[in-house]
Amino acid sequence: MDKVTFGILALNAMPFLEYNLRALYPFAHQIIVVEGAVRAASALARPDGHSIDGTLEMLKEFKQQHDPENKLLVVDAADAGYADGFWPEKNEMSEAYASKATGDWLWQIDSDEFYLEEDMTALMQMLSDSPEISGVSFPYLEFFGSFESYITGEWHLHQYPRVPRLFRWGPGYKYTSHRPATVLNAQGQDLASLNWLHAPAPSGRGMAMYHYSYVFPKQAEQKVGYYSNVDWSPAFQKNKKWYQEQFLQLASPMHLGELGGLQWLERFAGQHPAAIKALRDDLEQGRVHIERRPVADIEQLLSSPMYRLQTGLARLFLQAYWPIRVAWKSVRAKLVNLLRGRT
Repeated sequence: MDKVTFGILALNAMPFLEYNLRALYPFAHQIIVVEGAVRAASALARPDGHSIDGTLEMLKEFKQQHDPENKLLVVDAADAGYADGFWPEKNEMSEAYASKATGDWLWQIDSDEFYLEEDMTALMQMLSDSPEISGVSFPYLEFFGSFESYITGEWHLHQYPRVPRLFRWGPGYKYTSHRPATVLNAQGQDLASLNWLHAPAPSGRGMAMYHYSYVFPKQAEQKVGYYSNVDWSPAFQKNKKWYQEQFLQLASPMHLGELGGLQWLERFAGQHPAAIKALRDDLEQGRVHIERRPVADIEQLLSSPMYRLQTGLARLFLQAYWPIRVAWKSVRAKLVNLLRGRT
């Protein structure tokens, strides 16, 4: 099998990160966790830039007690030469794990991002047998409010339906951008322009990323705390209002996305990865403590025939509208270029 380096950015990543490390360990040649806050998220961190929820302490304990093969490497901002303990931005964090990667593949993964174990096994066999593949993007489920509901719609189905996550790696390769994730090979070629694999089906069915990014109020509140302070997207400045009105109250249940648009909830009816099953069991048994969002309003919404009718019509509308939108944007761009050429 090819060797895989997993690169993880982690700030206040409990409880998911510990379960993720356990899940990834059998597949990993190397796991590099870049811990701490960027400067825009300083309000969410200790004065020295580290997590406030015990993430760093958990990583140290995992290293001591659960890393017999010495796969885990933890990097912080001070290690990278940032004296105040804060990372400038996520680009520098991603470059920190990329610069230390020694695998044949670099798999960028969030602390609350999981995959079915059988899919990972089949995918790694596929990649080992296919040296021509340069990288992989995955469709994804983004859980919202609970483990049994996810958000979908305009963004997830059409605007950003697949996420680049897995990159071929080797001497001379460079990670050049976090948004969008971009890797160049030793010849300076963007891997996405080569033999890129979209939506793999290594087990004979589609493989998806399970992203538990909005399950707990802590996660949604932390995203608001970060994105409300970034200077590269003014659209995120309204996130505090979104957290109160949409995440906590479902005030506009057909427009639940942070940036608006048609975004709604659907019920998850599939199988969770084993690590998530373990986490849920520990939550129910009281071995893990974290504030959980009440789900009565979500259940009421998902049980409503009217809401199901609305979401079904919205899905049909987007299927018809989106190709027209894409075609019009292309025509408009050509017209703009034509007019500029005349002037």
